[in-house]
Amino acid sequence: MVEKLEFIYNNFLLLEEQLADPTVVNDQERYAKVSKEYFKLKQISDVYLAHKKLRKHIQEAKALAKEQDAEIREMARMELQELQPQKDALEEELKVLLTPKDPEDSKDVIFEIRSGTGGDEASLFAGDLFRMYTKYFENQGWKVEVLSGNEGTVGGFKEVTMEVTGDDVYGKLKFESGVHRVQRVPTTESKGRVHTSAATVAVIPKMKMEDVNINKADLRVDTFRSSGAGGQHVNKTESGIRITHLPTGVVVECTEGRSQHSNRDIAEQKLYQRIYELQKNKMDFEFAARRKSLVGSGDRSEKIRTYNFPQNRVTDHRVNLTLYNLDQVIEGDLEKIIESLQIAENAEKMKANENA
Repeated sequence: MVEKLEFIYNNFLLLEEQLADPTVVNDQERYAKVSKEYFKLKQISDVYLAHKKLRKHIQEAKALAKEQDAEIREMARMELQELQPQKDALEEELKVLLTPKDPEDSKDVIFEIRSGTGGDEASLFAGDLFRMYTKYFENQGWKVEVLSGNEGTVGGFKEVTMEVTGDDVYGKLKFESGVHRVQRVPTTESKGRVHTSAATVAVIPKMKMEDVNINKADLRVDTFRSSGAGGQHVNKTESGIRITHLPTGVVVECTEGRSQHSNRDIAEQKLYQRIYELQKNKMDFEFAARRKSLVGSGDRSEKIRTYNFPQNRVTDHRVNLTLYNLDQVIEGDLEKIIESLQIAENAEKMKANENA
């Protein structure tokens, strides 16, 4: 591990030199790229230097522990008792920092919430999730744009799609994909009985053309008039978008947005994702399978998380985490839940590295 850290630190020093080079400073694109890589390695380098300094102190203390003077030996022994736990803690931190990151973690996302089983109550719950997540996005300093939405008959949403942009968005939100189950007494329930309903969340990393091997010349874009319920713009303009990827025959459509522009943006993201899956599937079947099973069927039994209002309890079933602060979670306080999921993911990656 020390050799790997020394290599990273030397790269960090080279990047530091480049940031002071006028030719790099005057090239905005190159400067941004170097800066991004520099700050990526800075945290590892800082912890490595602290660990290196600590190891030197430990070596010195061990040497003093062999001295003939009893008082010096005792002082050295006490220092070692203090330094060793610090060294162990830094080594654990370095293991986490050296754990391979998902290359998609830094991507922006398309975030979708749909009501599942439960009728009107499911739509209301989807609305609650929408408010919960938008508050969390705001707390993170992320930018949110609602691309499309279809409200429920008594409130909430049948479905709502957002674009979320910022730092490490997918890295934090990727755990939210799946079925979210709610247990509570609906406002329409006269006998006070607890009902169970569900909503699904899908988090898709936002792809760019350079992320996927797609030639624009291979795309056929058609416009058409939307049909069915959907608001005042329906049937008046050709806002529906259909994109066909000619080499693979993949076809995507979007009619949910209020404009041709927003429909094209959503359709492109869907196309990028599908083509990305096809290409990635050749190298990593498990990765593609995970994408396709993000939310299941939307049935209550497939839940990843349960929100129990009568008990003020929220449970994430993947990491067996139960908190009794649902009132705070529903107001956007998701930090502890997401942190627990990140820790679990890192532990799995570290274990895989050790067995590799």
